[in-house]
Amino acid sequence: MSRPNKPWFRKSNKTWYVWFDGRQVNLGKDKKAAHQKFYELMAIPEATPRPVVTKTISVAEVVDYFMEWVQQNRAADTYEWYRYRLERLCRRYPSLAAEDLKPYHVEQWASSYELSTTSRRNYLRAIKRCYRWAHRQGYLKTDPIVGLEVPRSESRETVLTQGEFDTLMSLVRSPELADLMNVTWLTGCRPQESLIVEAQHVDVANQRWIFRTSESKGKKVSRVVYLNDEAMEIVTRLMRQYPAGPIFRNSTGQPWTTDAVNCGFTALQTRMGKVAMQAEGIEVSQNEINAFVQTLSPTHSVKGEIVGKSPAKLRQEAKRKLIQKKVKELVPRYSLYALRHSFATNALRNGVDSLTVAILLGHQDPSTLARVYQHLNQNPEHLLEQARRATA
Repeated sequence: MSRPNKPWFRKSNKTWYVWFDGRQVNLGKDKKAAHQKFYELMAIPEATPRPVVTKTISVAEVVDYFMEWVQQNRAADTYEWYRYRLERLCRRYPSLAAEDLKPYHVEQWASSYELSTTSRRNYLRAIKRCYRWAHRQGYLKTDPIVGLEVPRSESRETVLTQGEFDTLMSLVRSPELADLMNVTWLTGCRPQESLIVEAQHVDVANQRWIFRTSESKGKKVSRVVYLNDEAMEIVTRLMRQYPAGPIFRNSTGQPWTTDAVNCGFTALQTRMGKVAMQAEGIEVSQNEINAFVQTLSPTHSVKGEIVGKSPAKLRQEAKRKLIQKKVKELVPRYSLYALRHSFATNALRNGVDSLTVAILLGHQDPSTLARVYQHLNQNPEHLLEQARRATA
């Protein structure tokens, strides 16, 4: 995707740029000054020796180049997977030169979020993939994070029974989020499939979604998601409400985004945790609050200005963070992927053959099912039942 020959603004580092003689020129952060510099560059006659433009490419620019390539060559859900993580990196290091990014920078960035081992792995994988690509394309002479170590992924053991799912749904306050969760639970679709599905993808006669090859993961074959009667009822209702564009939308009528869904599940975890705390008689004591206040920053930024926090604000912040900490110790944080994982696991436990489950999940290689869901091999009740069925 080529840039227009006019100044454009990069939000990640709040800087204006323009393409000039095949180079990306930094025009500065002030809009008026940036446009003036642009006019001066454009006014130089072609026969006049062009000024030497020296530029050190930044982390944000490398990410921009990579994301443009991903958008053109990979599926929409892959683009969103990278965008969510790499935009966070750009916000952390908005003006750092790309060649100056070191493994410890990436480690500190990932450590600034409370992540599971698998989520941390995905953050590190995203930036490593971006830098490998930039090195191969010639944007970077060397890959400065080639030595960054990526942890091994954890096995996904978060599986809900029907009863556990019903309890979870009883705490969902948003009907719109409930629709999204129910359809994921009932179909086993990938999270990004439910976020992009439109009325045009729905084959009503056969109760299924059909994504073209160009829209599917891997872009090798079309993807089909089958809907049972309950899921079809939800989808039909939403199709009438949103005949154009994504059919799953939030309470304001905006299509769900990964960030918004994550916020919804975080809020759901908090509600679950508070219920558990009340049931077990767990409270945050005043002594805990007083001690935790001492660890908090006494200031925060308001519209770019550093201002002090009042004692009441500090105590409120301390109590909220202590509750969040206890919540995370008591209850798991679910996700749309956990619902997909539960669909597959419960289908296998209910006797659906593995090839059919693999097809329903959209796995191109059925052996993926055996690798991802090998935890069933450790379930003696399940295997005993299958042995009995085999000899019945």
